[in-house]
Amino acid sequence: MTPQPLLKLCVVGAGAIGGFFGARMAQGFADVSVIARGATLQALQRDGWVLESGGQRTASPVRAVADASRLPVQDIVLIAVKAPALPSVLAQITPLIGPQTLVLPALNGVPWWFALGPHALPFSGALQSTDPSGAIGHAIPIGSVIGTVVYPACSSPTPGVTRHNSGSKVVFGDPATPAGAPASARLASLVALFRGAGFDAEASTDIRTEVWKKLLGNACFNPVSMLTGAATDVMIDDPGIHALFVLMMQETLAVGARLGIDPGIEPAARIAVSRKLGNVKTSMLQDAEAGRTIELDAILGAVSELGHRLGVPTGTLDTVLALARLRAHAHSDC
Repeated sequence: MTPQPLLKLCVVGAGAIGGFFGARMAQGFADVSVIARGATLQALQRDGWVLESGGQRTASPVRAVADASRLPVQDIVLIAVKAPALPSVLAQITPLIGPQTLVLPALNGVPWWFALGPHALPFSGALQSTDPSGAIGHAIPIGSVIGTVVYPACSSPTPGVTRHNSGSKVVFGDPATPAGAPASARLASLVALFRGAGFDAEASTDIRTEVWKKLLGNACFNPVSMLTGAATDVMIDDPGIHALFVLMMQETLAVGARLGIDPGIEPAARIAVSRKLGNVKTSMLQDAEAGRTIELDAILGAVSELGHRLGVPTGTLDTVLALARLRAHAHSDC
């Protein structure tokens, strides 16, 4: 019997998360390509994709190119860039998408697709905080998108190398289907593929709630950590910051409730979950310290925008957002 050919998977964004997915899938689970540039492109072409996980270091050969036009249409396109960079890589993504391609946006915060497609949300149209011109929604068909919520903690100490620190949970869901609808065949097949590669993959019948569940912590811990320069345990143990987190989460939950979203967790329980993780430096603080672009609008700006559009008070979130924007601008000017 002739073996089935591997699915073609292209990673756009060769950083920590892109590397975790790409390197793991390249271990015989998919025919992996990656769009990269500079030192990362050179490292991938020379050494393959190196993954450090569970005390082991493996290198898997991948097809690394600087231009998507050199690749055929893909079965799966995994987007692992930061949200602010997405518009600049659209030209590299669109040639990879065919009628059957699945697009997996492994993004933080509220993704551009959140308000698109047939759904039960009480508004429609592009979010100004994540897709101000509507270019992303126009370029990537909503029918191709599989919502992707990623929980692993990874870093990239050097170009082409991913260090997997903890976790392997990833949740997939179809934003173009109504909440509660049974998982489609394509969603079930995708979950099976990633489970086979060692991921703790799940299918969600309400992917927008999954997005909000992760956002509940990120929208609070990330911007405040950038403002204070403190790790999560230090912030949580400070009575004033702890109280601030409660207020921010209450407002975030209220916006979600207006959207018909209930993450099923209260602020005290959500804060306790993060406290158990110990001394964690958020991704936003790491980006600020490294002088990288801050992913503020997708993580906090979108919650504020949704609150204003839905008539839900978000005074605390708005205040933190204003302070964080000024701080982010100061970092970008350094």
